[in-house]
Amino acid sequence: MNTGSQTPSSQTVMVGLSGGVDSSVVALMLQRQGYRVEALHMTNWDDDDGYCSAAQDLQDARRVCARLGITLHHINFAAQYRERVFAYFLNEYRRGRTPNPDVLCNREIKFGVFADYARRLGAELIATGHYARVQHIEGRSHLHKGVDGNKDQSYFLHAVSGGQLQDVRFPLGDIDKPTVRMLATDAALPTHKKRDSTGICFIGERPFREFLSEYLPAQPGDIVDATGTPIGRHNGLMYYTFGQRQGLGIGGQANASDAPWYVARKHLDDNVLQVVQDKHHPWLMHRWVRCDDWHWINPPESTLEGRILSVKVRYRQRDQRCRVQFGGGGVTLNFEDPQWAVAPGQYAVLYDGDECLGGGAIDTSDVHTAGEYSPSTGAPDLAISI
Repeated sequence: MNTGSQTPSSQTVMVGLSGGVDSSVVALMLQRQGYRVEALHMTNWDDDDGYCSAAQDLQDARRVCARLGITLHHINFAAQYRERVFAYFLNEYRRGRTPNPDVLCNREIKFGVFADYARRLGAELIATGHYARVQHIEGRSHLHKGVDGNKDQSYFLHAVSGGQLQDVRFPLGDIDKPTVRMLATDAALPTHKKRDSTGICFIGERPFREFLSEYLPAQPGDIVDATGTPIGRHNGLMYYTFGQRQGLGIGGQANASDAPWYVARKHLDDNVLQVVQDKHHPWLMHRWVRCDDWHWINPPESTLEGRILSVKVRYRQRDQRCRVQFGGGGVTLNFEDPQWAVAPGQYAVLYDGDECLGGGAIDTSDVHTAGEYSPSTGAPDLAISI
């Protein structure tokens, strides 16, 4: 794609139309701006099991296109999704980690195979309903947060390269969700009252454990307290994440307070889940994290090292101040304030102001550096390893 100095009326933009209100309003806005708008609806999961809303979403996309008078294309990327996203999702859970498939879906599918297919259909630009902004400066495309702090999705876009963003438009980046609803209502779009989708498409509304057990056999094991004393049984380490306090089934233990229990460690070799009752236990507090598979949206400046920047180690978290350290092919982020219950497999995403610089899956942190739990040795030192 090479947009040059073309005017909107001479450019074709392909909107990734999910069948939701956000992407519907994107098509509306671009049409009003004078672009030649077409829409492409992706099917990324093809198991018709009654939980995924893919069939209804396609029908809603058709209704929106009929309302706007634009062409709708439909493509099935389920095979690519299973190979590039779902396989990673399962492998991370096998490793006892907590993955976020939306990040890979953006990089591999929406701004990968989707963009390539849109080009083959003649599109010069692509647009999606993400709440984020792109600024094009001196040949580079920079990713920024959306103005609606409650909806900003730059966290999920950090693995998309500047090159992939070059011909992308995010019309919703400069408006908030109430405005989106208002525009959809005023234009009588069929999706104006459709509720936002939550969670992961391929899981849908079903219980998470039910879904995961179809692909990864559960392996029950012991739950132990900080001293290594067994106090219950877990259903499989893959079902638990660090800091989790619900669904443990270990209340009312003898010689224990009524304080809630929190997942603090997973011992994969012994299939043991270790829990603590102090929410601020040292095992749950982290001074730094390291990401060995780090992705920069644009090549980083050497001046970033040692600067005070901001990081999120989970979506919807407030920005946390940190310093960046390079080395060993990865990135270490040193927090100004200790972070609670950091989960390996989740993403640490780095910001300079409202610009998203990149991120990576969390591999290790400062409480994961020594001393494995062993049934024969009991409780380890406070510095521990997954």
